[in-house]
Formats: sequence, C-alpha cells, structure tokens
Amino acid sequence: MKTKDITFIIVTFHSDNVIFDCLNSLPNDSKKIVVENSQNLNLKNILEKKYHNLTCILSNENLGYGRANNMGIKLCETDYVFILNPDVRFKVSDLEKFLEILNKENFVIAAPVAFEEFKQLKNIKQINEVEFVKGFAMLLNKKSLNNIYFDENFFLYLEEIDLCKRIRENNGKILSINVPFIHLGGLSHGDRENIEMEKSRNWHWMWSKFYFKKKYQGYFFAFFSTFPSFLSSIIKFLFYSFTNNKLKKNIYKMRFLGLLNSYFLKKSFYRPKFF
Repeated sequence: MKTKDITFIIVTFHSDNVIFDCLNSLPNDSKKIVVENSQNLNLKNILEKKYHNLTCILSNENLGYGRANNMGIKLCETDYVFILNPDVRFKVSDLEKFLEILNKENFVIAAPVAFEEFKQLKNIKQINEVEFVKGFAMLLNKKSLNNIYFDENFFLYLEEIDLCKRIRENNGKILSINVPFIHLGGLSHGDRENIEMEKSRNWHWMWSKFYFKKKYQGYFFAFFSTFPSFLSSIIKFLFYSFTNNKLKKNIYKMRFLGLLNSYFLKKSFYRPKFF
C-alpha cells in the first residue's frame, strides 16, 4: 500500500483554526476530499488553490460526521480511504510506518492510536485486533466494506462504534496499530469555549447513547439504562439555575433535551447556531 492509493477525507465545520496544520501533514501524492459543513466558500477557494490533489465540497447543510464522510467515501476512487478529523496531524515517517505494518494484513478498518495513548502502551504488540477504534483517524479498505457505511441517523458521536460493530458482524477485521498520531481533541469543529458547540455536543451525546442502545438492545433497555442520566440532568439543571452557572445550566439542559427527544423517537435534529 502506497500513499497514492489513499484518499484522505476530512469533514470540517468552523475548523479554519486547525485544518491547515492537518493538511500540511498529508503526503502530496494522496488525494484529499474536504467536506465543508459550514458552507465556507472562501475556505473552499483557499484550500483548492493551496493544496495539490484536493477537492473541497460545500455540503449545503450541516450533514454531521457520518453522512458527510459517507459522501466522501462514495466519491473517492482509490482502494483505501483515510478518515481524519481536522485536528489530527502526524509525521510522514509515522504514516509510512503505519502503512508498512499494514502491507500484508487483511483488514476492513485500521487505526493508529492517539499520541497520549501511545505513551502508555509501550509494551503492547504493533498490531492488535479490536472490537472498535476511535473515529479521529481510520483507514478503510473500501473494497472490503461490502457497502457498509456510517449510519446517517447519528449526527455526532458513536457513529464509528456502530460502524465497527456492523463490520465485525459481517466478519470483517478491525485493527489497532501501535503508531501514534496527534489528536488535539475537542478542536475539530469549533473551539472548546464555544457555547453553541458545547450545547450541540451535549445534546447529541445523549441522543446518540439512547439511539445506539435502542438499535441493538431495544427501546425499553435503552430507556431504563439512560433514565438515571435523564433524572440527573434535570437535578443538575435546577441546581445550576439557582447558582447562576450559565455554562453548566446549558450543558445539563441540552443533555435533558437530547434524551427527551430520543425517548420520543425524534431524529437528531439539533444544530449549533452560528451568526
């Protein structure tokens, strides 16, 4: 496997502060597809002018992680697809090592480890078959996907866990490769201090938890296993309302609303508001 056999897919949403460092770490001979969920035409023009082999697609709406990546996967013409968050970067030598380890392996999904995790895993094997990998960096063997893509009902969170589960149910192999990539975490779509992004993260985290459990274990299991979190979010919302902690109040309000809407089987409709 060579870098020219790979298309990198990166989904962006107000990711201007991190996307350039990510793209600067990618090999020149690899194709890149950026799916831009915040409709930034200026960013599209800059990226396509600055970087070789890059296409930036304006999605016309905020598609979320899974649906946007599905769009990129279906458009790519290479045998391998490397899904990256925009706040990921790596050394070329680490990418080459990652690909070299995989050269003789049969896999559907393979992923590196985050640098912080790598520092704690000095004594494990280079290759480990696992149940799932984290979604910040995943190499997909497109020919072996068998038309299994991300479940587009998820907008944010647990999409990669769900994908890995369905790949394994189809007898596909998922590998974790003990090679480090840098993942800044929480910076891929807006900054950590943005209240609208924080509201969105908390709403979708709870919605996705219920949906995932319901999908595999049924409505009642999902309801009763998440109900303690539902009650906790109400209590904490009231507490932080009385103590005038606006951030915490909003976080638990959104957790409550995410679960409430999932209980009523509503779609993952919430979107962060930017003006």
